[in-house]
Amino acid sequence: MEILRTPDDRFAGLPDFDHPPRYATVPAAAGGSLRMAYVEAGPADGPVVLCLHGEPSWSFLYRKMIPVLAAGGLRVIAPDLIGFGRSDKPARIEDHSYARQVEWVRCLAFDRLDLRAVTLVGQDWGGLIGLRLAAEHPDRFARLVAANTGLPTGDQPMPEVWWQFRRVVERAEALDVARLVQAGCRTELTPDVRAGYEAPFPDGRYQAGPRAMPLLVPTAPDDPAAAANRAAWAALTAATTPLLVAFSDGDPITGGMAPVLRTAFAGAQGRDHPVIAGAGHFVQEDAGEELARHVLAFVRAT
Repeated sequence: MEILRTPDDRFAGLPDFDHPPRYATVPAAAGGSLRMAYVEAGPADGPVVLCLHGEPSWSFLYRKMIPVLAAGGLRVIAPDLIGFGRSDKPARIEDHSYARQVEWVRCLAFDRLDLRAVTLVGQDWGGLIGLRLAAEHPDRFARLVAANTGLPTGDQPMPEVWWQFRRVVERAEALDVARLVQAGCRTELTPDVRAGYEAPFPDGRYQAGPRAMPLLVPTAPDDPAAAANRAAWAALTAATTPLLVAFSDGDPITGGMAPVLRTAFAGAQGRDHPVIAGAGHFVQEDAGEELARHVLAFVRAT
């Protein structure tokens, strides 16, 4: 496995994101190891919030939420998925799989950091990975926050807007990551924020992760990840772990999942679920402080 590592100077001067990176090693698929990055804020003995980003972003996406959560007494852990941010980047699309992403996050969160009583905040792929972990390791989680995400099994069709996104990522000769993030936001990103989203990818060789992720979403019942996701659905349908569904009102990709999650999962029953107005797919970018306040209130109430 060829592994690329983004030079540190690419991350100099990030706006509102001066948290020093921390690192841990996770096993590579073919032996050896990968360096996985994360940032941490808040009191070391505070309740743990695990903030998982998705495609094609990195922990930079949580920069508006981290100060609110940390000031509220929570210990925030925001990793960069393998292939993204400051984490190592396997160079081939084939080096990435859904199962590997789940295992890499599991290894970091449980084997390396020994996180317990975790509150998950998962958006986009952060939910696809985090909800799998919550189903497979329920003893590690105290509560779950699903924000513009889902847990596809391939048994239901994906919306056409998602297929359009997948085709763009597959076919674009040059992948403009900042443009993809901007397309999922209601607010206009400033040039320095756009540069922050481009920072992990000096050139196309570093973009196997963003290129791979749409291909890994289960779209057929016999997808390699379909059975595991069906098992996760079954577990979460019965689980009483408190679940907050905190979606925006402007996400055409995942918006249809909000009522499904609110009604299907036992942990979501009998709860007031916020709808965040005026935000797009990247709700942390458009309304990060508001989402953080909902998370903080949820932790305090449960």
